[in-house]
Amino acid sequence: MFFSRSSLLTALPALLCSSALAQNATTTYSQSNVPTGTPLPGNYGGPLRPQVHFSPPQGFMNDPNGMFVDADGLYHLYYQYNPTANRAGNQHWGHATSEDLFTWTNQQIALFPGGPEEGIFSGSIVIDGNNTSGFFPNQTNGVVAIYTLNTPESQTQDIAYSFDGGYTFTKYENNPVIDRNTNQFRDPKVFWYEETSRWVMVVAYPVDFEVGIFTSENLIDWQPESNFSHYGVTGLLYECPNLVPLPIENSTLTNDTQAWALLVSINPGAPLGGSITQYFLGSFNGTHFDPLDSRTRFTDFAKDNYAGQFFDNIPFGTRQVSMSWASNWQYTNVVPTDREGFRSAMSVAREHWIQDRPRVGLSLMSYPANISAAFDSELASNSSLGNGTLNVDFGQLESRALYWEANITGLGDSTSLQGTLNFTFSSSSTGEYVSGGTFISSGDVWVDRGHSSAWSNPFFTDKFSTSGLYDGAGTWRLSGIVDRSILEVYLNGGEEVATSVFFPTEPLDTAVFRVGGINESASASVAVWGLKAAWLDQANANGTVVGNVTQSGNGTEGLVKLF
Repeated sequence: MFFSRSSLLTALPALLCSSALAQNATTTYSQSNVPTGTPLPGNYGGPLRPQVHFSPPQGFMNDPNGMFVDADGLYHLYYQYNPTANRAGNQHWGHATSEDLFTWTNQQIALFPGGPEEGIFSGSIVIDGNNTSGFFPNQTNGVVAIYTLNTPESQTQDIAYSFDGGYTFTKYENNPVIDRNTNQFRDPKVFWYEETSRWVMVVAYPVDFEVGIFTSENLIDWQPESNFSHYGVTGLLYECPNLVPLPIENSTLTNDTQAWALLVSINPGAPLGGSITQYFLGSFNGTHFDPLDSRTRFTDFAKDNYAGQFFDNIPFGTRQVSMSWASNWQYTNVVPTDREGFRSAMSVAREHWIQDRPRVGLSLMSYPANISAAFDSELASNSSLGNGTLNVDFGQLESRALYWEANITGLGDSTSLQGTLNFTFSSSSTGEYVSGGTFISSGDVWVDRGHSSAWSNPFFTDKFSTSGLYDGAGTWRLSGIVDRSILEVYLNGGEEVATSVFFPTEPLDTAVFRVGGINESASASVAVWGLKAAWLDQANANGTVVGNVTQSGNGTEGLVKLF
Protein backbone atom coordinates (compact mmCIF):
# COMPACT_ATOMS: atom_id res chain seq x y z
CA MET A 1 0.00 0.00 0.00
CA PHE A 2 1.17 3.53 -0.71
CA PHE A 3 0.35 7.12 -0.09
CA SER A 4 2.54 10.07 0.77
CA ARG A 5 3.47 10.82 4.36
CA SER A 6 1.93 14.27 4.12
CA SER A 7 -1.41 12.96 2.85
CA LEU A 8 -1.45 10.33 5.58
CA LEU A 9 -0.99 12.89 8.34
CA THR A 10 -3.48 15.38 6.94
CA ALA A 11 -6.08 12.64 6.64
CA LEU A 12 -5.94 11.84 10.35
CA PRO A 13 -9.01 13.10 12.22
CA ALA A 14 -8.55 16.10 14.41
CA LEU A 15 -10.20 14.73 17.53
CA LEU A 16 -8.11 11.97 19.08
CA CYS A 17 -8.15 10.61 22.58
CA SER A 18 -4.94 9.15 23.95
CA SER A 19 -6.60 6.90 26.52
CA ALA A 20 -6.18 3.18 25.79
CA LEU A 21 -9.07 0.77 25.76
CA ALA A 22 -9.53 -1.21 28.92
CA GLN A 23 -9.48 -4.43 26.88
CA ASN A 24 -5.75 -4.25 26.22
CA ALA A 25 -3.45 -1.27 26.44
CA THR A 26 -1.30 -2.52 23.59
CA THR A 27 -4.11 -3.09 21.11
CA THR A 28 -5.51 0.32 20.19
CA TYR A 29 -6.27 3.81 21.32
CA SER A 30 -9.71 5.33 21.49
CA GLN A 31 -10.74 7.54 18.59
CA SER A 32 -14.06 9.27 19.13
CA ASN A 33 -15.45 8.58 15.66
CA VAL A 34 -14.19 4.98 15.28
CA PRO A 35 -16.31 2.31 17.02
CA THR A 36 -14.73 -0.61 18.82
CA GLY A 37 -16.40 -3.95 19.45
CA THR A 38 -19.07 -3.40 16.81
CA PRO A 39 -19.06 -3.14 13.01
CA LEU A 40 -19.76 0.08 11.18
CA PRO A 41 -23.10 0.25 9.34
CA GLY A 42 -23.21 0.94 5.62
CA ASN A 43 -25.84 1.80 3.06
CA TYR A 44 -25.53 -0.65 0.17
CA GLY A 45 -28.49 0.62 -1.83
CA GLY A 46 -26.71 3.21 -3.96
CA PRO A 47 -26.62 2.74 -7.74
CA LEU A 48 -22.80 2.44 -7.77
CA ARG A 49 -22.61 -0.11 -4.93
CA PRO A 50 -21.48 -3.51 -6.24
CA GLN A 51 -23.59 -6.40 -5.02
CA VAL A 52 -21.32 -9.46 -5.41
CA HIS A 53 -18.03 -7.61 -4.93
CA PHE A 54 -16.86 -6.68 -1.45
CA SER A 55 -16.87 -3.00 -0.53
CA PRO A 56 -16.50 -1.45 2.94
CA PRO A 57 -19.56 -0.30 4.91
CA GLN A 58 -18.31 3.28 4.80
CA GLY A 59 -15.03 5.14 4.36
CA PHE A 60 -12.00 4.24 2.28
CA MET A 61 -10.55 0.80 1.57
CA ASN A 62 -7.45 -0.32 -0.28
CA ASP A 63 -5.22 -3.45 -0.09
CA PRO A 64 -6.63 -6.82 1.01
CA ASN A 65 -4.77 -8.07 4.06
CA GLY A 66 -4.52 -11.13 6.28
CA MET A 67 -6.80 -13.41 4.30
CA PHE A 68 -7.24 -16.96 5.57
CA VAL A 69 -9.70 -19.86 5.70
CA ASP A 70 -10.51 -21.21 9.14
CA ALA A 71 -11.20 -24.82 10.14
CA ASP A 72 -14.94 -24.38 9.51
CA GLY A 73 -14.34 -23.25 5.92
CA LEU A 74 -15.13 -19.60 6.73
CA TYR A 75 -13.18 -17.11 4.61
CA HIS A 76 -11.72 -14.12 6.46
CA LEU A 77 -10.90 -10.93 4.59
CA TYR A 78 -9.06 -8.06 6.26
CA TYR A 79 -8.30 -4.85 4.44
CA GLN A 80 -6.60 -1.48 4.66
CA TYR A 81 -9.28 0.77 6.05
CA ASN A 82 -9.87 4.41 6.86
CA PRO A 83 -13.20 4.40 8.74
CA THR A 84 -13.27 8.17 9.19
CA ALA A 85 -12.91 9.54 5.65
CA ASN A 86 -13.31 8.60 1.99
CA ARG A 87 -9.60 9.07 1.34
CA ALA A 88 -6.50 7.03 2.18
CA GLY A 89 -5.10 7.57 5.67
CA ASN A 90 -5.74 6.68 9.31
CA GLN A 91 -5.08 3.04 8.45
CA HIS A 92 -6.83 0.27 10.38
CA TRP A 93 -7.58 -3.34 9.44
CA GLY A 94 -11.22 -3.79 8.54
CA HIS A 95 -12.63 -7.32 8.66
CA ALA A 96 -15.35 -9.31 6.90
CA THR A 97 -16.21 -13.01 6.62
CA SER A 98 -17.92 -15.19 4.03
CA GLU A 99 -18.96 -18.81 3.55
CA ASP A 100 -19.14 -18.60 -0.26
CA LEU A 101 -16.81 -15.68 -1.23
CA PHE A 102 -19.75 -13.56 -2.47
CA THR A 103 -21.99 -12.99 0.56
CA TRP A 104 -19.85 -11.06 3.04
CA THR A 105 -20.58 -10.20 6.65
CA ASN A 106 -19.05 -7.00 8.01
CA GLN A 107 -17.25 -7.57 11.31
CA GLN A 108 -15.83 -5.16 13.85
CA ILE A 109 -12.50 -3.47 13.02
CA ALA A 110 -9.76 -5.97 13.82
CA LEU A 111 -6.56 -3.92 14.21
CA PHE A 112 -6.23 -0.32 15.34
CA PRO A 113 -3.26 2.06 15.34
CA GLY A 114 -1.68 2.63 18.71
CA GLY A 115 -1.48 6.42 18.47
CA PRO A 116 -2.29 9.41 16.27
CA GLU A 117 0.83 9.08 14.09
CA GLU A 118 0.64 5.33 13.58
CA GLY A 119 -0.93 3.36 10.77
CA ILE A 120 -1.56 -0.38 10.52
CA PHE A 121 -0.30 -1.02 7.00
CA SER A 122 -0.55 -4.18 4.89
CA GLY A 123 0.30 -7.66 6.08
CA SER A 124 -0.92 -11.23 6.41
CA ILE A 125 -2.37 -13.80 8.81
CA VAL A 126 -1.45 -17.41 9.57
CA ILE A 127 -2.99 -20.10 11.75
CA ASP A 128 -0.37 -21.22 14.27
CA GLY A 129 -1.78 -24.72 14.68
CA ASN A 130 1.38 -26.12 16.32
CA ASN A 131 1.77 -23.16 18.69
CA THR A 132 5.22 -22.33 17.37
CA SER A 133 4.82 -18.83 18.81
CA GLY A 134 3.97 -19.99 22.32
CA PHE A 135 0.92 -17.73 22.38
CA PHE A 136 -1.59 -20.60 22.29
CA PRO A 137 -0.74 -23.35 24.83
CA ASN A 138 -4.35 -24.59 24.90
CA GLN A 139 -5.32 -24.08 21.25
CA THR A 140 -4.72 -25.51 17.81
CA ASN A 141 -6.42 -22.65 15.98
CA GLY A 142 -4.52 -19.62 17.22
CA VAL A 143 -4.36 -16.77 14.70
CA VAL A 144 -1.32 -14.51 14.25
CA ALA A 145 -1.34 -11.31 12.22
CA ILE A 146 1.94 -10.03 10.77
CA TYR A 147 1.74 -6.43 9.59
CA THR A 148 3.69 -3.25 8.95
CA LEU A 149 3.51 -0.60 11.63
CA ASN A 150 3.96 2.76 9.91
CA THR A 151 5.06 6.00 11.55
CA PRO A 152 6.56 9.12 9.97
CA GLU A 153 10.02 7.86 10.95
CA SER A 154 9.92 4.11 10.36
CA GLN A 155 8.22 1.01 9.00
CA THR A 156 8.64 -2.14 11.09
CA GLN A 157 7.10 -5.60 11.02
CA ASP A 158 4.92 -6.26 14.05
CA ILE A 159 2.67 -9.12 15.13
CA ALA A 160 -0.59 -9.51 17.02
CA TYR A 161 -2.37 -12.66 18.15
CA SER A 162 -5.99 -13.71 18.46
CA PHE A 163 -7.54 -16.34 20.72
CA ASP A 164 -11.02 -16.06 19.19
CA GLY A 165 -10.43 -16.98 15.57
CA GLY A 166 -9.34 -13.60 14.27
CA TYR A 167 -12.06 -11.25 15.54
CA THR A 168 -10.05 -9.47 18.24
CA PHE A 169 -6.27 -9.16 18.60
CA THR A 170 -3.63 -8.44 21.22
CA LYS A 171 -0.43 -6.82 20.02
CA TYR A 172 2.81 -8.56 20.96
CA GLU A 173 4.38 -6.66 23.81
CA ASN A 174 7.92 -6.90 22.38
CA ASN A 175 7.12 -5.54 18.92
CA PRO A 176 8.66 -4.98 16.44
CA VAL A 177 9.79 -8.43 15.39
CA ILE A 178 11.79 -7.01 12.45
CA ASP A 179 13.26 -3.50 12.32
CA ARG A 180 15.61 -2.61 9.45
CA ASN A 181 15.95 1.07 10.45
CA THR A 182 14.12 2.45 7.43
CA ASN A 183 10.79 4.04 6.61
CA GLN A 184 10.51 2.02 3.36
CA PHE A 185 10.03 -1.62 4.46
CA ARG A 186 6.54 -3.08 4.33
CA ASP A 187 3.79 -5.54 3.39
CA PRO A 188 4.87 -8.91 4.87
CA LYS A 189 3.29 -12.09 3.49
CA VAL A 190 3.96 -15.16 5.66
CA PHE A 191 3.34 -18.88 5.07
CA TRP A 192 4.45 -22.22 6.52
CA TYR A 193 7.05 -24.10 4.46
CA GLU A 194 6.70 -27.77 5.34
CA GLU A 195 9.99 -28.96 3.86
CA THR A 196 12.06 -26.93 6.34
CA SER A 197 9.44 -26.68 9.12
CA ARG A 198 9.83 -22.94 9.17
CA TRP A 199 7.74 -19.86 8.54
CA VAL A 200 8.69 -17.87 5.45
CA MET A 201 8.13 -14.14 4.96
CA VAL A 202 8.37 -12.13 1.77
CA VAL A 203 8.45 -8.39 2.39
CA ALA A 204 9.13 -5.34 0.22
CA TYR A 205 12.00 -2.87 0.34
CA PRO A 206 10.04 -0.52 -1.95
CA VAL A 207 12.54 2.11 -3.05
CA ASP A 208 15.33 -0.48 -3.40
CA PHE A 209 13.17 -2.61 -5.73
CA GLU A 210 13.81 -5.64 -3.56
CA VAL A 211 11.74 -8.41 -2.06
CA GLY A 212 13.35 -9.72 1.11
CA ILE A 213 12.93 -13.36 2.15
CA PHE A 214 13.07 -14.11 5.89
CA THR A 215 12.51 -17.34 7.85
CA SER A 216 11.47 -18.07 11.42
CA GLU A 217 10.71 -21.02 13.67
CA ASN A 218 8.30 -19.10 15.91
CA LEU A 219 6.95 -15.98 14.09
CA ILE A 220 8.94 -13.83 16.51
CA ASP A 221 12.65 -14.31 15.69
CA TRP A 222 13.34 -13.77 11.99
CA GLN A 223 16.44 -14.55 9.94
CA PRO A 224 17.16 -12.74 6.64
CA GLU A 225 17.87 -15.29 3.90
CA SER A 226 17.95 -13.67 0.46
CA ASN A 227 16.73 -10.80 -1.69
CA PHE A 228 14.97 -10.82 -5.08
CA SER A 229 15.70 -7.50 -6.76
CA HIS A 230 15.32 -5.41 -9.91
CA TYR A 231 13.21 -7.86 -11.90
CA GLY A 232 10.47 -6.87 -14.30
CA VAL A 233 8.99 -3.40 -14.36
CA THR A 234 10.19 -1.55 -11.29
CA GLY A 235 8.16 1.62 -11.55
CA LEU A 236 9.07 3.77 -8.57
CA LEU A 237 8.16 1.28 -5.80
CA TYR A 238 7.89 -2.46 -5.19
CA GLU A 239 4.98 -3.35 -2.91
CA CYS A 240 2.80 -6.18 -1.58
CA PRO A 241 4.79 -9.30 -2.53
CA ASN A 242 3.16 -12.74 -2.47
CA LEU A 243 4.92 -16.09 -2.91
CA VAL A 244 2.71 -19.11 -3.52
CA PRO A 245 2.98 -22.57 -5.16
CA LEU A 246 0.46 -23.23 -7.91
CA PRO A 247 -0.40 -26.50 -9.66
CA ILE A 248 0.61 -26.91 -13.30
CA GLU A 249 -2.34 -28.35 -15.19
CA ASN A 250 -2.55 -30.05 -18.60
CA SER A 251 1.11 -29.53 -19.33
CA THR A 252 2.81 -31.13 -22.31
CA LEU A 253 6.01 -29.11 -21.95
CA THR A 254 7.14 -30.03 -18.44
CA ASN A 255 6.95 -32.92 -16.02
CA ASP A 256 6.73 -30.56 -13.05
CA THR A 257 3.45 -30.56 -11.17
CA GLN A 258 3.78 -27.10 -9.64
CA ALA A 259 5.58 -23.79 -10.00
CA TRP A 260 6.06 -21.02 -7.48
CA ALA A 261 4.60 -17.62 -8.35
CA LEU A 262 6.09 -14.44 -6.90
CA LEU A 263 3.71 -11.51 -7.32
CA VAL A 264 5.04 -7.97 -6.94
CA SER A 265 2.91 -4.84 -7.16
CA ILE A 266 4.36 -1.58 -8.45
CA ASN A 267 3.20 1.98 -7.92
CA PRO A 268 3.60 4.47 -9.45
CA GLY A 269 5.08 3.65 -12.84
CA ALA A 270 2.79 0.98 -14.27
CA PRO A 271 2.83 0.80 -18.10
CA LEU A 272 -0.76 2.12 -18.23
CA GLY A 273 -0.14 4.56 -15.40
CA GLY A 274 -0.40 4.32 -11.62
CA SER A 275 -0.45 0.86 -10.06
CA ILE A 276 -0.43 -2.72 -11.36
CA THR A 277 0.71 -6.21 -10.32
CA GLN A 278 3.28 -8.33 -12.12
CA TYR A 279 4.31 -11.92 -11.47
CA PHE A 280 7.30 -14.20 -11.92
CA LEU A 281 7.30 -18.00 -12.11
CA GLY A 282 10.09 -20.17 -10.77
CA SER A 283 11.20 -22.47 -7.95
CA PHE A 284 11.63 -21.98 -4.21
CA ASN A 285 13.83 -23.97 -1.83
CA GLY A 286 12.80 -22.44 1.48
CA THR A 287 15.25 -19.53 1.36
CA HIS A 288 15.68 -18.46 -2.28
CA PHE A 289 13.29 -17.86 -5.16
CA ASP A 290 14.81 -18.70 -8.56
CA PRO A 291 12.82 -17.32 -11.53
CA LEU A 292 12.61 -19.51 -14.61
CA ASP A 293 13.21 -16.47 -16.85
CA SER A 294 13.34 -12.69 -16.77
CA ARG A 295 10.04 -12.09 -18.54
CA THR A 296 7.57 -9.59 -17.18
CA ARG A 297 4.03 -10.92 -16.87
CA PHE A 298 1.05 -8.89 -15.62
CA THR A 299 -2.00 -10.19 -13.80
CA ASP A 300 -4.39 -7.84 -15.64
CA PHE A 301 -4.57 -5.89 -18.88
CA ALA A 302 -6.71 -3.04 -17.51
CA LYS A 303 -5.94 -0.61 -14.67
CA ASP A 304 -7.89 -1.74 -11.60
CA ASN A 305 -6.18 -4.78 -10.12
CA TYR A 306 -3.58 -4.20 -7.40
CA ALA A 307 -2.02 -5.68 -4.26
CA GLY A 308 -3.66 -9.09 -4.60
CA GLN A 309 -3.26 -11.51 -1.71
CA PHE A 310 -3.85 -15.25 -1.41
CA PHE A 311 -5.93 -16.90 1.30
CA ASP A 312 -3.77 -18.78 3.78
CA ASN A 313 -4.67 -22.33 4.86
CA ILE A 314 -5.71 -23.61 1.43
CA PRO A 315 -3.65 -26.80 0.95
CA PHE A 316 -0.63 -26.46 -1.31
CA GLY A 317 -0.91 -28.63 -4.40
CA THR A 318 -4.43 -27.38 -5.12
CA ARG A 319 -5.64 -24.25 -6.86
CA GLN A 320 -5.06 -21.19 -4.70
CA VAL A 321 -7.54 -18.33 -4.23
CA SER A 322 -6.82 -14.61 -4.16
CA MET A 323 -8.57 -11.25 -4.02
CA SER A 324 -7.25 -7.90 -5.23
CA TRP A 325 -7.99 -4.24 -4.70
CA ALA A 326 -10.06 -3.07 -7.69
CA SER A 327 -8.76 0.46 -8.06
CA ASN A 328 -5.72 2.50 -9.08
CA TRP A 329 -3.71 4.96 -7.01
CA GLN A 330 -3.86 7.51 -9.83
CA TYR A 331 -7.52 8.28 -9.17
CA THR A 332 -8.80 6.23 -6.22
CA ASN A 333 -9.08 9.21 -3.86
CA VAL A 334 -11.38 11.12 -6.21
CA VAL A 335 -13.73 8.57 -7.80
CA PRO A 336 -17.41 9.54 -7.35
CA THR A 337 -18.56 6.73 -5.04
CA ASP A 338 -17.90 9.05 -2.10
CA ARG A 339 -21.41 10.44 -2.64
CA GLU A 340 -22.61 7.00 -1.52
CA GLY A 341 -20.36 7.05 1.53
CA PHE A 342 -17.53 4.73 0.46
CA ARG A 343 -14.61 4.33 -1.90
CA SER A 344 -13.21 1.16 -3.47
CA ALA A 345 -14.19 -2.47 -3.95
CA MET A 346 -12.33 -5.76 -4.18
CA SER A 347 -12.22 -8.02 -7.20
CA VAL A 348 -14.23 -11.18 -6.86
CA ALA A 349 -12.23 -14.05 -5.41
CA ARG A 350 -10.30 -15.84 -8.13
CA GLU A 351 -8.78 -19.30 -8.24
CA HIS A 352 -5.36 -19.69 -9.82
CA TRP A 353 -3.28 -22.36 -11.47
CA ILE A 354 -0.48 -22.55 -14.05
CA GLN A 355 -1.04 -23.62 -17.64
CA ASP A 356 1.24 -24.14 -20.63
CA ARG A 357 0.19 -21.89 -23.50
CA PRO A 358 1.44 -22.12 -27.09
CA ARG A 359 4.42 -19.80 -27.64
CA VAL A 360 3.77 -18.19 -24.25
CA GLY A 361 4.79 -21.08 -22.01
CA LEU A 362 3.87 -21.34 -18.36
CA SER A 363 1.30 -18.68 -17.44
CA LEU A 364 -0.89 -17.73 -14.51
CA MET A 365 -4.57 -18.56 -14.98
CA SER A 366 -7.25 -16.61 -13.09
CA TYR A 367 -10.98 -17.28 -12.95
CA PRO A 368 -13.84 -16.46 -10.54
CA ALA A 369 -13.89 -18.97 -7.70
CA ASN A 370 -17.20 -20.64 -6.86
CA ILE A 371 -19.08 -18.32 -9.22
CA SER A 372 -22.22 -20.50 -9.26
CA ALA A 373 -22.76 -19.60 -5.59
CA ALA A 374 -23.61 -16.07 -6.74
CA PHE A 375 -26.22 -17.16 -9.31
CA ASP A 376 -29.78 -15.94 -8.79
CA SER A 377 -31.36 -17.14 -12.04
CA GLU A 378 -30.58 -17.78 -15.69
CA LEU A 379 -31.82 -14.76 -17.64
CA ALA A 380 -31.14 -15.87 -21.19
CA SER A 381 -29.30 -18.44 -23.26
CA ASN A 382 -28.91 -19.47 -26.87
CA SER A 383 -26.90 -22.56 -27.68
CA SER A 384 -27.02 -22.00 -31.45
CA LEU A 385 -26.67 -18.24 -31.81
CA GLY A 386 -24.51 -18.46 -34.92
CA ASN A 387 -23.89 -15.03 -36.43
CA GLY A 388 -26.59 -13.39 -34.36
CA THR A 389 -27.54 -11.19 -31.41
CA LEU A 390 -28.81 -11.95 -27.92
CA ASN A 391 -30.59 -9.13 -26.04
CA VAL A 392 -31.12 -9.22 -22.29
CA ASP A 393 -33.19 -6.79 -20.19
CA PHE A 394 -32.02 -6.96 -16.58
CA GLY A 395 -33.70 -3.79 -15.36
CA GLN A 396 -35.92 -5.75 -12.94
CA LEU A 397 -33.01 -7.69 -11.45
CA GLU A 398 -32.46 -6.36 -7.92
CA SER A 399 -28.68 -6.68 -8.04
CA ARG A 400 -28.22 -5.26 -11.58
CA ALA A 401 -25.28 -7.70 -11.69
CA LEU A 402 -24.65 -10.35 -14.36
CA TYR A 403 -22.33 -13.22 -15.15
CA TRP A 404 -22.07 -14.37 -18.76
CA GLU A 405 -20.29 -16.97 -20.87
CA ALA A 406 -19.94 -16.80 -24.64
CA ASN A 407 -18.31 -19.62 -26.59
CA ILE A 408 -17.26 -20.06 -30.20
CA THR A 409 -16.83 -23.78 -30.93
CA GLY A 410 -16.04 -25.91 -33.96
CA LEU A 411 -12.84 -24.07 -34.79
CA GLY A 412 -10.08 -25.93 -36.57
CA ASP A 413 -6.87 -24.67 -38.11
CA SER A 414 -6.00 -21.01 -38.62
CA THR A 415 -8.26 -20.72 -41.67
CA SER A 416 -11.32 -21.12 -39.42
CA LEU A 417 -10.34 -18.27 -37.09
CA GLN A 418 -12.74 -15.63 -38.30
CA GLY A 419 -15.29 -13.28 -36.81
CA THR A 420 -15.97 -11.22 -33.73
CA LEU A 421 -17.69 -11.64 -30.38
CA ASN A 422 -18.79 -8.41 -28.66
CA PHE A 423 -20.80 -7.36 -25.62
CA THR A 424 -22.40 -4.09 -24.51
CA PHE A 425 -24.01 -3.22 -21.16
CA SER A 426 -26.00 -0.01 -21.34
CA SER A 427 -28.50 2.27 -19.63
CA SER A 428 -31.80 2.53 -21.46
CA SER A 429 -32.44 5.95 -19.93
CA THR A 430 -29.14 7.69 -20.75
CA GLY A 431 -27.52 5.58 -23.47
CA GLU A 432 -24.33 5.22 -21.44
CA TYR A 433 -22.53 1.92 -21.82
CA VAL A 434 -19.46 -0.19 -21.23
CA SER A 435 -18.40 -2.66 -23.89
CA GLY A 436 -15.79 -5.13 -24.99
CA GLY A 437 -15.12 -8.01 -27.26
CA THR A 438 -12.62 -10.12 -29.14
CA PHE A 439 -11.40 -10.63 -32.70
CA ILE A 440 -11.03 -14.36 -33.17
CA SER A 441 -8.55 -14.14 -36.04
CA SER A 442 -5.98 -12.00 -34.21
CA GLY A 443 -6.78 -13.07 -30.66
CA ASP A 444 -7.20 -9.44 -29.61
CA VAL A 445 -9.53 -8.73 -26.69
CA TRP A 446 -10.61 -5.25 -25.59
CA VAL A 447 -12.63 -3.34 -22.99
CA ASP A 448 -14.04 0.20 -23.32
CA ARG A 449 -15.36 2.12 -20.30
CA GLY A 450 -15.23 5.52 -21.97
CA HIS A 451 -18.99 5.89 -22.52
CA SER A 452 -20.12 6.00 -18.88
CA SER A 453 -20.06 9.66 -18.02
CA ALA A 454 -20.71 10.29 -14.34
CA TRP A 455 -17.09 11.30 -13.86
CA SER A 456 -13.95 12.05 -15.79
CA ASN A 457 -10.30 12.32 -14.89
CA PRO A 458 -7.16 12.66 -17.03
CA PHE A 459 -5.77 9.41 -15.60
CA PHE A 460 -9.00 7.44 -16.00
CA THR A 461 -7.94 5.70 -19.21
CA ASP A 462 -10.96 4.50 -21.13
CA LYS A 463 -9.77 1.63 -23.39
CA PHE A 464 -7.65 -1.46 -22.77
CA SER A 465 -6.59 -4.39 -24.93
CA THR A 466 -4.31 -7.38 -25.17
CA SER A 467 -3.86 -10.42 -27.40
CA GLY A 468 -4.56 -14.07 -26.73
CA LEU A 469 -3.39 -17.09 -28.70
CA TYR A 470 -5.52 -19.86 -30.16
CA ASP A 471 -4.32 -23.20 -28.78
CA GLY A 472 -5.87 -25.43 -31.43
CA ALA A 473 -8.45 -26.92 -29.07
CA GLY A 474 -11.39 -25.78 -31.20
CA THR A 475 -12.87 -23.15 -28.89
CA TRP A 476 -12.63 -19.42 -28.19
CA ARG A 477 -14.31 -18.18 -25.03
CA LEU A 478 -15.18 -14.84 -23.44
CA SER A 479 -16.87 -14.53 -20.05
CA GLY A 480 -17.20 -12.05 -17.26
CA ILE A 481 -19.05 -10.17 -14.54
CA VAL A 482 -20.66 -6.74 -14.63
CA ASP A 483 -21.69 -5.43 -11.21
CA ARG A 484 -23.07 -1.87 -11.20
CA SER A 485 -19.70 -0.06 -11.26
CA ILE A 486 -17.15 -2.79 -11.91
CA LEU A 487 -16.48 -5.01 -14.92
CA GLU A 488 -14.35 -8.17 -15.03
CA VAL A 489 -13.58 -9.91 -18.34
CA TYR A 490 -11.93 -13.33 -18.79
CA LEU A 491 -10.56 -14.65 -22.08
CA ASN A 492 -10.38 -18.42 -22.58
CA GLY A 493 -11.07 -19.33 -18.99
CA GLY A 494 -8.61 -16.87 -17.48
CA GLU A 495 -5.65 -16.68 -19.86
CA GLU A 496 -6.11 -12.90 -20.00
CA VAL A 497 -8.09 -10.84 -17.47
CA ALA A 498 -9.32 -7.25 -17.32
CA THR A 499 -10.61 -5.54 -14.17
CA SER A 500 -12.12 -2.11 -14.74
CA VAL A 501 -14.27 0.20 -12.64
CA PHE A 502 -16.69 2.62 -14.32
CA PHE A 503 -19.23 5.19 -13.13
CA PRO A 504 -22.50 5.73 -15.05
CA THR A 505 -24.95 8.47 -14.15
CA GLU A 506 -27.83 5.96 -14.28
CA PRO A 507 -27.83 2.20 -13.67
CA LEU A 508 -27.10 -0.17 -16.54
CA ASP A 509 -30.09 -2.36 -17.41
CA THR A 510 -29.62 -3.78 -20.92
CA ALA A 511 -27.14 -6.30 -22.31
CA VAL A 512 -26.43 -7.11 -25.95
CA PHE A 513 -24.17 -9.93 -27.15
CA ARG A 514 -23.25 -10.01 -30.85
CA VAL A 515 -21.47 -12.64 -32.90
CA GLY A 516 -20.55 -11.85 -36.49
CA GLY A 517 -18.44 -13.20 -39.31
CA ILE A 518 -17.59 -16.57 -37.78
CA ASN A 519 -16.64 -19.42 -40.10
CA GLU A 520 -19.46 -21.64 -41.37
CA SER A 521 -17.91 -24.61 -39.57
CA ALA A 522 -18.08 -22.79 -36.24
CA SER A 523 -21.01 -22.23 -33.88
CA ALA A 524 -21.70 -19.79 -31.06
CA SER A 525 -23.48 -20.03 -27.72
CA VAL A 526 -24.19 -17.43 -25.05
CA ALA A 527 -25.66 -17.80 -21.55
CA VAL A 528 -26.40 -15.03 -19.04
CA TRP A 529 -27.15 -15.38 -15.33
CA GLY A 530 -28.48 -12.75 -12.98
CA LEU A 531 -26.46 -12.57 -9.78
CA LYS A 532 -27.71 -12.27 -6.23
CA ALA A 533 -28.12 -8.96 -4.45
CA ALA A 534 -25.73 -10.27 -1.81
CA TRP A 535 -25.57 -6.96 0.07
CA LEU A 536 -29.15 -5.76 -0.34
CA ASP A 537 -30.41 -9.13 0.87
CA GLN A 538 -28.83 -8.26 4.23
CA ALA A 539 -30.15 -4.71 4.38
CA ASN A 540 -32.94 -3.27 6.47
CA ALA A 541 -35.80 -1.21 5.02
CA ASN A 542 -33.50 1.81 4.62
CA GLY A 543 -30.90 -0.14 2.65
CA THR A 544 -28.49 -0.23 5.57
CA VAL A 545 -26.40 -3.29 6.39
CA VAL A 546 -25.51 -3.15 10.06
CA GLY A 547 -23.31 -6.24 10.23
CA ASN A 548 -22.47 -8.67 13.01
CA VAL A 549 -20.83 -8.45 16.38
CA THR A 550 -18.75 -11.34 17.66
CA GLN A 551 -19.18 -12.65 21.18
CA SER A 552 -15.96 -14.55 21.69
CA GLY A 553 -14.48 -16.94 24.15
CA ASN A 554 -11.22 -18.85 24.17
CA GLY A 555 -11.13 -20.22 20.65
CA THR A 556 -14.91 -20.22 20.14
CA GLU A 557 -17.15 -17.55 18.74
CA GLY A 558 -20.77 -16.85 17.99
CA LEU A 559 -22.21 -14.22 15.70
CA VAL A 560 -25.12 -12.11 16.87
CA LYS A 561 -27.18 -10.24 14.28
CA LEU A 562 -27.68 -6.54 14.92
CA PHE A 563 -30.56 -6.12 12.46
